Amino acid sequence: MSTSITAPAGRPAPSRGSSTSQTEAPRPITGKSISVGRRVRNTTATVLVGLAVLVAAVPLAFVLVYVVSKGGGVFNLAFLTESIPISSRRAGPGMGPAVAGTLLITGAATLMAVPLGILAAVYLNEYGQANRLAAAIRFLSDVMAGVPSIVMGLFIYTVWVLRFGMSGFAGALALACLMLPIVIRSTEGVLRLVPRDLREASTALGARTSRTILTVVIPAALPGITSGCLLAVARAAGETAPLLFTIGTVRALNPNLFEGTNTALSAQIFVNAQLPFVAAQNRAWGAALTLILLVLLLTIIARIISARFTVR
Repeated sequence: MSTSITAPAGRPAPSRGSSTSQTEAPRPITGKSISVGRRVRNTTATVLVGLAVLVAAVPLAFVLVYVVSKGGGVFNLAFLTESIPISSRRAGPGMGPAVAGTLLITGAATLMAVPLGILAAVYLNEYGQANRLAAAIRFLSDVMAGVPSIVMGLFIYTVWVLRFGMSGFAGALALACLMLPIVIRSTEGVLRLVPRDLREASTALGARTSRTILTVVIPAALPGITSGCLLAVARAAGETAPLLFTIGTVRALNPNLFEGTNTALSAQIFVNAQLPFVAAQNRAWGAALTLILLVLLLTIIARIISARFTVR
């Protein structure tokens, strides 16, 4: 005996296989559905963020415009390559020894700080994540990051310069001490972003921890590590106070890092800016522009490397 289902009048009969209770599709969120209070808070937060960006950008723009207007008149190829005049009253180029000294001292500091900082970050993140030694290293790294640069220069002056004299190596030591905490903290932060699944997959294939770090973890984090190291180099290149206590304020380049005084752009800015002669002050502005362009170049390279090689 067959039975038939009849729908009430005015309602269609439900089809076979269809559910009698159907859920309505979610309505899209429109401007009218957002409450007035939420829109006011959103607009207020947007305005405050824009004002904060403006407050940070306006002083930077004024500094850049002023330095370019003052130093652009003497900035040229001869300024970057020719020697510093013996007489401070003499007009003209150059800052060649200071440019070479900056690259030499900063390069030596990079060779000391970057490998040591990367090794320390690898230990903190991969081996001693929660032991007391790792906690002590993190604490000391944070303290070093907050130490004023002049204090670091006085430390190297007491430990090294009073025993062995001023030298480019002493300046490199001071800059390396300033770079080290930046490299450690930035590298450790990047290593934490590497997925744990990659480490576990490498371990499951039989690789040791050291091989996993060298072939899996570090290559995955290399763009961020490179970016952090270049930013540390950019900060060290513009330091003045540590170099005044370690390399002196001479005008000539000394290629020997371990003996004799040396020069750098920041030291020449400090010396020439204090002199009453127009030529010396112009050279100071030109050196300031050179240093800003050097730091800007390193920052751009760091951003390009981070954006180009980051795996998305």
